[in-house]
Amino acid sequence: MAAHFGRRLRKGAATTAVAAAAVAALAASQAPGVSTDDAGRQTTGADAAPDATGGDGTATGNSRYYTDLPPLDSPNPSPTTGTTPPVVTGDAEAGIPATVLDAYKKAEASLRDSKPGCNLPWQLLAAIGKVESGQARGGRVDAGGTTYSPILGPVLNGNGFANISDTDHGLYDGDSTHDRAVGPMQFIPSTWAWAGRDGNGDGKKDPNNVYDAALAAGHYLCRFDHDMSVQAQMNASILSYNNSTAYLNTVLSWLEYYRKGTHEVPDGTGALPSHNSDDTSGASPTPTPPAPSRPSPKPSTPKPGDGGSTSPSPKPSTPSTPSTPSPSPTPPTPTETVDHLEDADTAKLTATAGDTFAQKIAVRTETKASKAVAKVRVRFTIVGDATDATFTGGETVATVVTDSAGKATAPALVAGEKTGDFTVRATVVGRVMAGLDYTATVTPRQADTLTRTSDTALTCVPGGEFADQVEVKATYKGAVADKVAATATLIKSADDATENDKGPYFKDADGKTVRTLTDLTTDADGVLKLPKLYADDTTGTFLLRINTTGGATLTVELKVAAATS
Repeated sequence: MAAHFGRRLRKGAATTAVAAAAVAALAASQAPGVSTDDAGRQTTGADAAPDATGGDGTATGNSRYYTDLPPLDSPNPSPTTGTTPPVVTGDAEAGIPATVLDAYKKAEASLRDSKPGCNLPWQLLAAIGKVESGQARGGRVDAGGTTYSPILGPVLNGNGFANISDTDHGLYDGDSTHDRAVGPMQFIPSTWAWAGRDGNGDGKKDPNNVYDAALAAGHYLCRFDHDMSVQAQMNASILSYNNSTAYLNTVLSWLEYYRKGTHEVPDGTGALPSHNSDDTSGASPTPTPPAPSRPSPKPSTPKPGDGGSTSPSPKPSTPSTPSTPSPSPTPPTPTETVDHLEDADTAKLTATAGDTFAQKIAVRTETKASKAVAKVRVRFTIVGDATDATFTGGETVATVVTDSAGKATAPALVAGEKTGDFTVRATVVGRVMAGLDYTATVTPRQADTLTRTSDTALTCVPGGEFADQVEVKATYKGAVADKVAATATLIKSADDATENDKGPYFKDADGKTVRTLTDLTTDADGVLKLPKLYADDTTGTFLLRINTTGGATLTVELKVAAATS
C-alpha cells in the first residue's frame, strides 16, 4: 500500500509473546500455500512470473501497505489488562463497506465473463483492498464509489521506496516530479495508464473510484492467463502487485479470512488498520553501545617535603585506531551491463483480424561483448492508437524478465478488428538505449466460399416484393467465416458487373431505391441475410452478385414475371 493515511489509529502495546503467538497462529492457519522454515521465517512456493507493469516492476511501486493480520477466530474479545484495548472480534473485522463490497463482486462477475479461466474470487480483491487502503479508508466513498479525497501513497523519490520519476504530469497524484500510488487499490500512474478500467460505466477510468480500481486490479491479476485456482499462479499474481513475501502472506491471510464469511456494513464505518509496512513506532529502539573510554593521564601531585619537585608520571598509551577498510566497489546490476538488444529469431508477425498471432516476439539482452544477460526486465509496448491489438489478457504493455540465456519472449499478440500494420517496441527497463521495433500485420477476415442457405427460387411479380430474402453462408477453408466484410450489387449481366438501373432493388432507410449494399458483415455463424428485395415494372431474369473479402463470390438469379392466371 502506498498511501499515507493521515492520523492512524494506534493499538495499545501488547506483549511481544502475545503478538508473536498471534502472528504465528494466523500464518499457520490462514495463509494457504505459506509455510515456515527451520528458523520460523515464512516462505512461499510462489513462482517468479513476468509482469506487465511499468518501470517499477509492480502495480504499486512496492510501496507501503497495511500489515495488520486478521483476528483469530474467537467469538469474544481476549481478556486485557491495563489500557490495552481488546482484540477486535472476527465479526467486526469481517465487515466490508457496502459500496466497496459491491465493487468487488461486480469486478468478479465481469472477469467471469471476460476471463473465465482466471477463476478470480472477489475475496482476493477484498484482501488486496484491505491491505492496500483499509477498504478505501473504511468505505469513505460517495454513492458512485469515488473516494471523498484522493488516497495517495508516499512520494516515490527513492527515500525508503522506489525512485519513479513523474509519468502522468501530476494528473492522478498531483506530483509533477515523482509518481505516487493512487486510489483504493494503489496503482502508480504508469501502471494505471494501461491497466485502468471503467468499472461503473461512466466513460472514465478513475483510480480513485473503487469500481474502476477493483476491475483494473482484477484484470491486472488475471493477465497472462493466470488461474487463481492454482496456488502458485495466484501467488505469482499477488507478488507482481507488490513484490514482497510478507505482503503475499498478509494478503493470503485476509483472503482465507474473508472466505470464511463476511458481511456488509454501511459506507464509512469499516474497521481501519493500524500498522503499515514502514511503521517503526512500535519497535523498541536498538541501544547504541557506548564508545570505549580512554584513560586520562593523571597528573602527579607533589608530596609535602619533596621541594616541589615532581616525578614524571608514565604517559598512558593511546590505543591505536583500527584503519577503516575501503569499501569494495559495488558490482553493476545485470541491467547496468546490458549494451543492446538483439532479435531472437522472431518470425514474421501476421494474423487475421480477431485471431491470435501464431508467432511471438523474442529478444535477447546482451553486453557489449555480445554475452547474454539474465534477470533483466524487457518491456514490450504496442505503439500508437492505429490498432486495437493487445497482448493475451487485454493489455498493451507487457514486461518480461530474461531467462538464463538472456531471452525474453513477449506474451502472444491478439489481433483486433482494425486491419493493417502496427508496431511493437521492445526496450530494456531501467536503461536508456535503442529499442527494437517489430511490425505486425492484421489482415481482414476472409471467405473463399459462399452458398445459399436455401434452394427456393426467387420470383416476384412486377411492382411487388420477393417473398423470400436472400441468405448466404460464408466459409474459409471449410470453417465458418464470421465477421467477413461483403457487398451485394444488382448487376446488368454476368459479363457486366456494373450496377443495373432497372429491375429488382433494395430500399434504404428513407424508402429510396438502392441497388448496391456495402458494409455488410457475416454473423458469428458466417451467415449473411440481405434485406427485402422489391421489383419495378420490368420483367425478366436479373442477377444479384455477392462478394466477400478473400475472393468468395456468389451470383443469384432473380425472376420478375407476371402472375399466371
